[in-house]
Parts: sequence; structure tokens; C-alpha cells
Amino acid sequence: MDEGNHMTSIIIPVYNGAPWINRCFQSILKQSAISILNIEICVCDDGSTDDTSRLLLEWRNIFSSHDVRLNVIRNQSGEPKGVGFAKNQAISLSRGSYLCFQDIDDVMLPNRILKQFEVALKSPNNVIVGCQFKREPDNSTIRYTKWANSLTQEQLNLQVFTSHGPTVIMPTWFCHKDVFVRVGGFFESKKGTPEDLVFFNKHLDLGGKIIRVDDILLIYTFHPNQTTFSIAEDTIWSLRLERLERVHLANWTKFTIWNAGKQGRKFYNSLSLENRDKVLAFCDVDLNKIGKRYASYDAVQRKMGKEVDIIHFKDAVPPFVICMKIDLTEGVFEKNLKTLNLKEGVDYVMFS
Repeated sequence: MDEGNHMTSIIIPVYNGAPWINRCFQSILKQSAISILNIEICVCDDGSTDDTSRLLLEWRNIFSSHDVRLNVIRNQSGEPKGVGFAKNQAISLSRGSYLCFQDIDDVMLPNRILKQFEVALKSPNNVIVGCQFKREPDNSTIRYTKWANSLTQEQLNLQVFTSHGPTVIMPTWFCHKDVFVRVGGFFESKKGTPEDLVFFNKHLDLGGKIIRVDDILLIYTFHPNQTTFSIAEDTIWSLRLERLERVHLANWTKFTIWNAGKQGRKFYNSLSLENRDKVLAFCDVDLNKIGKRYASYDAVQRKMGKEVDIIHFKDAVPPFVICMKIDLTEGVFEKNLKTLNLKEGVDYVMFS
């Protein structure tokens, strides 16, 4: 393999990461790429109050003995500034052509960097390369893990409006630094903003692509203190809806909402008035709903909106916005969808 002079910078934001630092850094030290590629580690300590600073100093010496440079910058402001800030700061230290993102509470498997580097090197500079992952503990977020690991390469760029978020999880991202420069860095917020989703969406808006190494290269740890849990569901919903309306619904004159239940109605009521007028019908399989109509209530004007028919999915007209949760009906929904021979991204969009 001709890797030229390309350096890979491992980007790690840390806040009170003492419980995780040793196992994370040990996994980096075990990378097969360590002896082949030019690698550095760039860490931003976002004002930790635990033993993080001491451990980073210890590991700087350990990595130095293996000819790997550990660069550390610390937020000295007295309060944490958030994950987006920490990632931007860590990247400001980097000298690499390629960025490998890693969370301090996750573990790289030995071939992660080498395999992703090989794919990135052969790809255009507007690509984020992800990988499959193993969730730890094994029984956590089973449906999410199955979804993320089983998406086809095409679906990685299509199923980008679901509540699951980015189709490749942030701790698996590997990309040319041009991706970061083109997007303009991560959104900086102390708490409550999904900086990875904001970055991911802007990357797609700028014509960027997503690919994945179909090997499990990361152990993705589930625990109660994950940053994910600080982000409100309504924030994610608003970001998803804004982009769906802009990217797809703005180009559609009419469409059908698949699901006349709670999620479908929430979606309908969240739409702009312009897009609400484009809804032909709701479709469903529930005989208790089919044949009826739904009308939203305007609390400001104190009146009902227009009535929308609820019909059987076989009588519905595409394109569809599908508000069904994936993998929750023992395959019934998926089989029904398949019978219509529709093309994802053209005839339907998943908004589940």
C-alpha cells in the first residue's frame, strides 16, 4: 500500500474521561496501523475536574516511547464549552491529512485505522467513511445497532431523516480534513445541540457522501452519562423536519403520509402550512382508521383544519413520507412496502 506522506490525526474530545482513558488509549496503541502509518493523537480536555489531566500526561510519555505524538489542549475557562468546541480545538492541533474521530468511552478494534484509511485513500475527499460497530453491553440499543450495521451503501445516503440520526455514528467517522474545512467545523454549544447531526446534514447539503467499511471496527459503549442523553427529542425532530422540507417536500407537489397513528399525525401537524396542503392522504393498514378522516386543531384560531382521508396503503399514491418505526411489526410493514416496488429516495422517504 502506498500511503505516501499522509498523516492520520485521531481526534478525541474529553470531559471527565478518567474512567475510560486507559482502555481507549490502549486500543489505539494496539492499532495495526501504528507501525505502518504516520499517526498522531489530538485531544481537547474541556476543563475536566477529575484525573483526566494526570492520565493524559502519563499517556503522552507512553505514546512518545512508541514514536506517536499525543497533542493536548485544555479549556482553561473554568467551565466546559461542549463537545463541538472540544472537537474543533482538537482539530486545531492536528497536522494530518485525515481525521479519525474517537470518543474517549469507546474502543477501537485493532484494524480500524488501517481499514478506514485504505478506503479513504481511494475515495474522493468529500466522503465520510464509517464502519460497523459492536454495542457494549450486548443487550443495549439492539434495534438501533441492527439498523446502523445493516444499512446498504445506498441507504447510508438515503435514510438520513430518521430519529436514529447520522447513518454512520460519530465515533466511527474517518475523513479527509477537507470535509471539516468545507463544512466549517462543528457547531459549538455547551449542551443540548447534536453537533454531529448538524455537521452530518451540512456535509450532505454540500454534496458530501457517506460510505462504510463493512467490518466491526469499534466497540460503542452505552452508559447513562453519554452526551446523547442531554439532547432533547424535539431538537432532533426540528432538525430532521427542516431538512426534509427543504430537500424533498419543496420539490414535491403532493405526497402521502404512511401512518395515520400518533407519529404520522405529529408529522402532519409539524409541517409548514404550505406542505400540509400538499398532503393527499394518510395511509395505514388499521381497519379502525381506514375510511375515516383526520383534521388538526388550530389552538390559536380555535378551529379545525382541513380534513384528510385515511386510506389503505394499497390505494395510496406515492411519493410517501413514511412515519413507521422500522423493525417493530415483525416484518409486516417492511413486506407491505416491498410489494409496492418503490424506489427509496424517489418514491418514498423514511421519517421514522
